[in-house]
Amino acid sequence: MTSPNSALAHLRVLDLSRILAGPWATQMLGDLGAEIIKIERPNSGDDTRSWGPPFIDDAANDAAARSAYFCSVNRNKQSLALDITSERGAAIIRELAAKSDVLVENFKVGGLAKYGLDYASLNAINPKLVYCSITGFGQDGPDAHRAGYDFMIQGMGGLMSITGEPDGMPMKVGVALADVLTGTNAATAILAAIMHAERTGIGQHIDMSLFDVSIASLANQALNYLVTDTPPQRLGNSHPNIVPYQAFATQNGHLILAVGNDRQFTSFCAIADCPHLAEHPDYATNKARVNNRETLVPLIADAIAKQTTEWWLEELGKNGVPAGPINDIAAALAEPQARHRQLASSITGDDDVEIPTIASPLRLGETPPVQRFAAPRLGEHSRIILAGVLGYDDAMLGVLEADNIIGTPTE
Repeated sequence: MTSPNSALAHLRVLDLSRILAGPWATQMLGDLGAEIIKIERPNSGDDTRSWGPPFIDDAANDAAARSAYFCSVNRNKQSLALDITSERGAAIIRELAAKSDVLVENFKVGGLAKYGLDYASLNAINPKLVYCSITGFGQDGPDAHRAGYDFMIQGMGGLMSITGEPDGMPMKVGVALADVLTGTNAATAILAAIMHAERTGIGQHIDMSLFDVSIASLANQALNYLVTDTPPQRLGNSHPNIVPYQAFATQNGHLILAVGNDRQFTSFCAIADCPHLAEHPDYATNKARVNNRETLVPLIADAIAKQTTEWWLEELGKNGVPAGPINDIAAALAEPQARHRQLASSITGDDDVEIPTIASPLRLGETPPVQRFAAPRLGEHSRIILAGVLGYDDAMLGVLEADNIIGTPTE
């Protein structure tokens, strides 16, 4: 079910994760060709199957549902509905782990040990296994056993303190960014651990924390604090280290002006018919503009308000001054560049249901990501996986179904 030209076609990944961070990581690996076996609870599945509307499937039973949310992070995966809390189900995971390269899980710290599915237990079975645990706060420390959700992590990790208007309420980002960034970092760590395992034959335990990732992703803002000992504050759409770098109102809407250097500022001032600002000592350099933003920004705002958004985008574009519109998602996907790069796409499943998707941003010249198959129905591949990977026959599969150890698709 993988292409031999895919970079990770030789890898099998057991995905015991749910919701977003773990599935984001495994979808990235699946896009690059890895075989992803998604382990889900029979009769219920991943929580996000029912996180809607909107839904792809108009299913009366939540277990049969595929929400848009679920489909956004579960393409290129096979679904094995398996009760891992049962002795037989846990034993099947151990059998699969012995034949896998990677396992990803986001249970509470120590939550899998009682089933014999923790890193130490599986490492004894498969010493080369790369085992990635994703939690809110990591495997150790005073908060290790706390539940961690994206929204609270955005608040605890400092991101909300610098997001929003200066006099307004702290705001979260419009997507679960701590989860997405953790998933991306987890995929990177997994690839590094795989390379090490392939060289040495030794696997390892990866400890990924939403809290760690959230703070590490503060980038320049974290260093601004460490250098000055002053916590950065909310600046709305303004930038703490660059001016002018924010949104402005035009004659008929808004635009983003993103001046990154003094040459671009000089060009902007010429277009805006205020060349004297570029020559003024208070504004001639970025350092001066940051120090004097309170007087400069109103002058720029007055100039930009005199023309339409379309006029500014055309003139600034012709002169190499970075600027752009503020699109909603429909407009973003309708951009000529988005259409050219085919960012909005679709996958047709085995049931002939066409499911929209957003293409992987990874563009590899020799081993590009491939959208092989759509997000699966719950238990869609239970029999296929156990027969193909472990060699179970129909009689054994029938017993497992009768005992509710495995599940198959619910219509």
